[in-house]
Formats: sequence, structure tokens, C-alpha cells
Amino acid sequence: MSDRIASVDLARWRSGGAAAAAVAREVDAGLRRAGFLLVRGHGIDPALPAAVRAAARRFFALPEEVKNRYAVTVGGRGWIGPGREANGYAEGTETPPDLKETFAVGADTATGDPAVDRVWFLPNVWPAEVTELRALLTEYTAAVHALSDELLALFAAALALPDNPFATLATRPTWTCNINHYPPLTSVGTPRAGQFRIGPHTDFGTVTVLDREPGAGGLQIYTEADGWADAPFDPAALTVNIGDLLAYWSGERWPSGRHRVLPPQAAAPEEDLVSLIFFYELDHDAVVTPLAPPIGRVRPGPPVVSADFLRVRLDAITLG
Repeated sequence: MSDRIASVDLARWRSGGAAAAAVAREVDAGLRRAGFLLVRGHGIDPALPAAVRAAARRFFALPEEVKNRYAVTVGGRGWIGPGREANGYAEGTETPPDLKETFAVGADTATGDPAVDRVWFLPNVWPAEVTELRALLTEYTAAVHALSDELLALFAAALALPDNPFATLATRPTWTCNINHYPPLTSVGTPRAGQFRIGPHTDFGTVTVLDREPGAGGLQIYTEADGWADAPFDPAALTVNIGDLLAYWSGERWPSGRHRVLPPQAAAPEEDLVSLIFFYELDHDAVVTPLAPPIGRVRPGPPVVSADFLRVRLDAITLG
């Protein structure tokens, strides 16, 4: 699997010239293989996600009755407790709930239109019991937001487009940052048949940036060449995959990165993992027009509106 997932260095991209052109080619080839990349040279101080993760662990360690004060469903801002989400439904597969809990924040740059804002730009909710989480996560999401914009510019360059269309499609983008806690086997008990920490799925938006902890019950990536295999891990890199909206825009040149997170393993019953996942999209009303051949791989479908495209998928994975 490690040879399927391209490792690219943004420092080379930022240097311009022949090095940047080489990175663009590596990105195109890597995304065509798997829809995933390992991204080095991203410029985010590793101390920042480490501090976010430590604060999140303090929140997840709170009693359930305290976390319930912040309880929401998928797409909300706050605590998404166990049993509320099953990602396998996104592929039309009825699966048991994912073995995780989540603290979620998102874009709060309200438009002033209540019908839009109550869906896409809800105010964030911050736990009074872990006050430091707000500043840390706000700083982290700002950094990963900027990185996501840079990645979209790189992806446009990887296709040798004359300009970056995302410069006008992501002026007030929707996004969500999930902190996922995957409790140990000793906490959740033996997984049911077909149950995962996160079931097999693809993400829905443009770019997903993942800061993860590796583990026995960790991330797996699917490719046509290899099937399911453990995702390569580089402590200096962020794991990046593209979602359904970007795959659609690319005319299916790049597949949406299919992945899953294995259930806790009997060989590592105390393994307790926390991942930071930034899901980037576009403006809620952005119209996405697929690229036609020869850039796109298939006959292009009709233009789609970002919010409509995403809503169908979010509703599919929500339980309760």
C-alpha cells in the first residue's frame, strides 16, 4: 500500500519552478491511484494538534451526563455520542453504529439568511469544563483551513488548469472539524458483526485533512489494485484524501478516497485513539461543473450545488 499513496512535500511546491511542477505531477498520479496523499512540509507546528488532542481527551473523559449537555446529531456543533452515526450507510450498507464519539465544530461565518445559517453556519458550542479547547481548536482549524485552500490550488495546478476555480468557489466555505475518540475494547466490548470504529465510506466534500494516531484498530484505505490495506503512517505528514464533490468535479479522474477505521482489536484491548479530521467543502451555494475529457475520465454529469450534494450524504449516515 505504501507505494500506492504518494508522499508530497509542500515546501517543494512553494519553491516554484521545476520542483513545483514535479510535485503537481506527483499529486495527479497519486490521486489517480487512491484518492489519498501523505503531505509533508505543511507548516503546522506538531505541538498544536498535540495540544488539541490532549484537551479533547479531557473532554471525552468527562461523565456522560456532562457531555450530554453538548449532545447533537450528525452535522451539529457539539458532542455526537456513541450510536449516533454509521458511515457504512453512505455506501448503502446497513451496518451497526460506528464505535466512536465525536466533538464537532464548524464554519460559523453566518450569511444572514436563517434558512442557510441554521444548517451550514451554526454557532459553535464550547465545553465550559475544558475551556482551553476553544482557543486551541480555533487556531488549529484556521491553520488547516489555510492548508486546504493551498491544496485545492495545488490540485488545480496538477491538472494544468489556466486558473484556480476554487478561488471563487470557496470564499465563505462550509467545513467541519471532527475530533473522533475511538475507545478501547475494554470500554466498548466485543464489536458486533460488521461493526467498525468507522464503517467503509468515502468523504463528501473536497479535501479532508487528517491528523491521526496509528493503531492496530486504525485507518485502512481501499484501492482497486490492493483491496483493503493499512494506511501508511508518517509522523511528519498529514493524511489527505479527496471527497465525493472533488471527485465529481474531476470527472472521476480522481477517485474519492474510500477508507474505514478498524474496530478495536483483541490483541490491543487498551488501545485508545484520537483523530483530528477537517472536512473542507465549498461555499454552500457554489455550483460545481465537472471537468470533461480529456481531463475528466467520464462523460460529465450535470452541474451540482455544493449544499444539495452534501445534504443527501449527511442525512444517509445519521442515526436516531
